[in-house]
Amino acid sequence: MESLRSQGKHRKYGAAGLSILMLTSIVLAACSETGSTGKDGVNTPNADPAKSTATYPMNTKETLTSWEGINNNAITFYQNLAETPFGKQLAKETGVEVKYVHPNDQQLKEQFNLMIVSEKLPDVIEYDWTGRSSGSYPGGPEKAISDKVILELNDLIDKYAPNLKKKLQEDKELDKMIKTDSGKYYVFPMIRNPSGLVFRGPIIRKDWLDELQLPLPETIDDWEKTLIAFRDKKGAKAPLSVTYVNGNFEIRDAFIGAYHTSNSFYLDDAGKVKYGPVDPQYKDFLTLFRKWYAEGLFDKDFALTDGKVLDTKMLGGQTGATVSLLSGGMGKWMDAMKTKDPKFNLVGSPYPVLQKGEKPFTGQRDFKYNPGPSKAVSATTKNPELAVRWLDYAYSTKGSLLFNFGVEGESYVMKDGNPVYTDQIVKNEKYSLQQMVAQFTKPNGPYEADERRNWNTYPQQDEAVKIWSNTDAAKHTIPAFLTPTAEESKELGKIINDISNYKEEMFAKFIMGKEPLENYGKYVEQIKKLGIDRAVNIYQNSLDRYNKR
Repeated sequence: MESLRSQGKHRKYGAAGLSILMLTSIVLAACSETGSTGKDGVNTPNADPAKSTATYPMNTKETLTSWEGINNNAITFYQNLAETPFGKQLAKETGVEVKYVHPNDQQLKEQFNLMIVSEKLPDVIEYDWTGRSSGSYPGGPEKAISDKVILELNDLIDKYAPNLKKKLQEDKELDKMIKTDSGKYYVFPMIRNPSGLVFRGPIIRKDWLDELQLPLPETIDDWEKTLIAFRDKKGAKAPLSVTYVNGNFEIRDAFIGAYHTSNSFYLDDAGKVKYGPVDPQYKDFLTLFRKWYAEGLFDKDFALTDGKVLDTKMLGGQTGATVSLLSGGMGKWMDAMKTKDPKFNLVGSPYPVLQKGEKPFTGQRDFKYNPGPSKAVSATTKNPELAVRWLDYAYSTKGSLLFNFGVEGESYVMKDGNPVYTDQIVKNEKYSLQQMVAQFTKPNGPYEADERRNWNTYPQQDEAVKIWSNTDAAKHTIPAFLTPTAEESKELGKIINDISNYKEEMFAKFIMGKEPLENYGKYVEQIKKLGIDRAVNIYQNSLDRYNKR
């Protein structure tokens, strides 16, 4: 597969054309804080961190550029990360001024493509480099390195990133996750804490359930009865609604998992890779949602529903159930309604199953390493040492406090040796906790999430995590960081892109009744013609190699 960079040398593409080409994928211390000098594992950085000691703020007049998304809650106050209290404090503590370029999150992939083919790359780029989906780099990190888009980081981490190096030496699981099969490190990772792996699931209006004397739905039949009641007795125009943006149907595997399949690639009970949308039982899910769509139980405008539209539907009583985030969904909506409608109450609901008492086949459960908000260093940077030292600050003791808790004395204070958010953050009368922390911290990005950080402001959120965690997702979820070989990526890029485009087109047609479900067999045949069996084989090979790292 010709690289995006080489394509850019010959011609420029519009966003639509690029979509077709893409693969559907500190040392701080008051004086110093050094990395570990313990034994190294295979392919683990092996330079002596003591020789890499740096102090912050660094004494430099050099600047950096960073291409990364900005949290939607921060946009309430600022248009650029450099203007936020977090951005200003990061510049102060590191001594590095950074110019941030923020892509539109609704056009992330297209704007990334345009940047790559333009060959005008910033110093660091926050993006999914795994090649696992249409929204990641085609061919994965090995291809990005060989395309001279990003740098291999092994030597740079050895020499200039003692804080990250120490974490990799101490955590072999993490070390395994953030490198390629050949042992190349390619990003400064976002590292989730153990309690932060589950944060999305079905959410439902508990006040409506109580008013209608309905139990929390567990089975598909329960859900149908509940949605009918929401439609008929609460006047909900879209009893169940979810966002559908850039081909991402944010129901994820809720409802789909009830049929023991997935909306994408997954692992079966034997640990083998499968592609859910061609499973026979996937047709059962489509049949269900076609029925719900026709009966007005599932949002008639689901294909046009983005985050802002869903906010309006949830807060305006048009929708009583969705699948969304713990803080960015449930917490945000409850904050918005706590004074307008004190009875407004949301709770997490179990992932639906077919038979009562059955454990959900899958659900949302992520891994310690989160590829999307991780940062790579571009191959065109003029000062890779500065970029790496700047990135490494986030993994230091003081840097971690800034990324997780913000500015001491403003957004947090230390009590008994632990950071605690101030009343300005947790008891703000005008803005939600999520809006406040987005100004002072970086909610997602290349750093390690602190176990002491908790953005839950309601007991319903804590309970939701327990409910959503009760699935077999850990058994059936494919690691998000598998790396195909360069040869495999040549095939995978076109296969996944073609399949994803066709699958999303047919998905909407099946549910909306524009394509008869009797044609499901023809749909599966077409996906097979597009090469799904070969794609599954490539993922299986990648998984086998990952397990041997």
